[in-house]
Amino acid sequence: MTKVSVIEAGKVGEIVAFGLANKGIVNEVTLVDIIEGLPQGKAIDMYEATPVLGESTKVVGTNDPTEVAGSDIVVVPAGSPRKPGMDRMDLLKINLKICNSVVTNIKENAPDAKILYIANPVDVMTYAAKFITGFPSNQVFGMAGVLDTSRFRTFISMEENVSQKDVTAMVLGGHGDAMVPLPRYTTIGGVPVSHFISEEKMAEIVERTRKGGGEIVNLLGYSGYYAPGIGATEMVEAIIKDQRRVLPAVAYLDGQYGFSDIYAGVPVILGKNGVEKILEIDLNEEESAALNTSLTSVKAGIENMKSLLNGM
Repeated sequence: MTKVSVIEAGKVGEIVAFGLANKGIVNEVTLVDIIEGLPQGKAIDMYEATPVLGESTKVVGTNDPTEVAGSDIVVVPAGSPRKPGMDRMDLLKINLKICNSVVTNIKENAPDAKILYIANPVDVMTYAAKFITGFPSNQVFGMAGVLDTSRFRTFISMEENVSQKDVTAMVLGGHGDAMVPLPRYTTIGGVPVSHFISEEKMAEIVERTRKGGGEIVNLLGYSGYYAPGIGATEMVEAIIKDQRRVLPAVAYLDGQYGFSDIYAGVPVILGKNGVEKILEIDLNEEESAALNTSLTSVKAGIENMKSLLNGM
């Protein structure tokens, strides 16, 4: 039996849970939340939808964190959302306490589970999850690159009025305003994007991608959840089905791209063992400099996290 647990029944968590139920790729989805009635109500609502969807995934809601036992993957959106005027690092102190509680519970009750982290600042929180659990690096990874790349692809498709399906792209680095979209590795129908979009316009699209999360926060007053939730669902599917998909993920670097002991967004192969392999692509001088700036910021966040964790 395959089982995925989702730690948080809020907006992102419910999208992940329903996305998995809709795909029918696992036998059971367990939705965990501390608010009484919330995961139970959402779970039964989703379960009642499965006959219409033509799926038989069991959806369970619980307030008992030990119910993660037996999970193949635990998805962790649990954390305080970003609000207007906040950047992702503002969330560090708040969400580190949540991370410590959540991943300690996973270590105790589901030590073989893979951890897919979503809550921000995701690069730092994913590092914290590995640091606290001591799990192997392939077993702990984060979702950001799929989201950032999806935004990048969407903005390009909007500019050229083409299907998002025909746009391929890659975004590296930390999940924040210093992320590194790579126009040089972006194509529309296999044709380099430079044949369609000017450098000036592409620079605008890159900047909008970097600020994509903030754009939604400013409009809604809280973080987006459809795209992050569906992005995580795609990653779970790749692992459960051992698809060996090449997707951007927050992965542990041990010398790749010239960085070690850090989590950052890079292209990986996702399969049954989690992060099967990190793929290194050639970067020019400008791209390398941008990646260095992005990861230097992540490194600083990790050091802050370690100091805070020692004080808990």
